[in-house]
Amino acid sequence: MSLRTMIVAVGVVLAIAASPGSALAQQVPAAPPALPDPGTISAAQIQRWFEAFTVLQAQEALQLSEAQYGRFVTRLKALQETRRRHQQARNKILGDMRRITNPQNGSQDEAQLTELLKAFRDTDDRGAAELRKAYESVDETLDIRQQARFRVFEERMEQQKLELLMRARQNARTAARGRGKL
Repeated sequence: MSLRTMIVAVGVVLAIAASPGSALAQQVPAAPPALPDPGTISAAQIQRWFEAFTVLQAQEALQLSEAQYGRFVTRLKALQETRRRHQQARNKILGDMRRITNPQNGSQDEAQLTELLKAFRDTDDRGAAELRKAYESVDETLDIRQQARFRVFEERMEQQKLELLMRARQNARTAARGRGKL
């Protein structure tokens, strides 16, 4: 599936899901976001759209009942937000470490590096605990077979997301080379 096709599909699915009477009407924006040129889409936008797509795909993949779906979606979104928050905190600390350890303009402040390493470990520990709690919350809405399917489903969706991001990067490189030839 091309990047543009994926974006259009997510937009259409979001529009349908947000229609009155839909199970997702209160959890998805009323209208899908405007669809930008695939060459200008950021990784964060793709991540958020893919998370919305994942939520919509989960009902079929896990064979959720109507009764399960609302609670599951709420808890899945909380899991996704927890994962995103942890990754952002981790990336911030890594950026600080990268800046400080840069041989060209970094500092030699070992105390600051020690502090950053401690913050990094603490962030990872806190993130792991929060993720474990979020997974437990999601699991409370699922039977044992659905819990197993959810783990397999998440892995498959992560693989699809990585493939989509790689295609987007490749398309951006191709487009940049094409503009360079003009």
